[in-house]
Amino acid sequence: MDVSGHAAIITGAASGLGAATARALAAAGAKVSLLDLNAEDAGALADEIGGLAIGCDVTSEESAEEAMHAARDRHGPARILISCAGIAPPKKIVGRDGPQSLETFARVIQVNLIGTFNLMRLAVADMLSQEPLETGERGVIINTSSIAAYDGQIGQTAYAASKGGVASMTLPAARELAKSGIRVLAIAPGIFGTPMLYGLPEEVQVTLGESVPFPSRLGDPAEYAKLAMHMIDNVMMNGEVVRLDGALRMAPQ
Repeated sequence: MDVSGHAAIITGAASGLGAATARALAAAGAKVSLLDLNAEDAGALADEIGGLAIGCDVTSEESAEEAMHAARDRHGPARILISCAGIAPPKKIVGRDGPQSLETFARVIQVNLIGTFNLMRLAVADMLSQEPLETGERGVIINTSSIAAYDGQIGQTAYAASKGGVASMTLPAARELAKSGIRVLAIAPGIFGTPMLYGLPEEVQVTLGESVPFPSRLGDPAEYAKLAMHMIDNVMMNGEVVRLDGALRMAPQ
């Protein structure tokens, strides 16, 4: 799909992977709606790239529906959805303070997995209302998994479960929507330079980067955006989860 002139929605768009992808889509001529809890930072980026910023809590049915309605009013029904919103609080199953609270585990699942599905179900409804393009496509959905889905570390039980869920729903969603010309994919990033990692001490960031076989550094969000753009462009890509990790396989801790 050539993105030029088409409406695109990105969650978690105020920073990191989402922000880089928003820039890439806008540069290619897409009409971009930036959804994020941080409406102020999303607004600043929207001003920069000529997009639309919308405050959105992906865990809320009402908030997501309102955000999709606002995006549709400005840009028309979206043919592209990229979900980057997520959280990754480290927490052992049982720590010094006792068992992990069920609320903590549920919150990660709510944001990373249910939030992803929440936007996907709404985007699909809009895509189904559109006529197919010359390629037969009505839309493309790219969700964000993680290499933690495959080799999650100690303290990542909730995060790995949520991202494993994102990976696992890729193929059945792609199969269900294939007859309608809607492709579903996921990217499983490794260790990327995002606000979550930049909050760590510099020496920890360096050590993490050096753990990547090649290139031995943190991933650049622009590299995630490049893969997302290729996925949108390449109509044969469907139902696949692609690791983007420099051959990293994470150790237990």
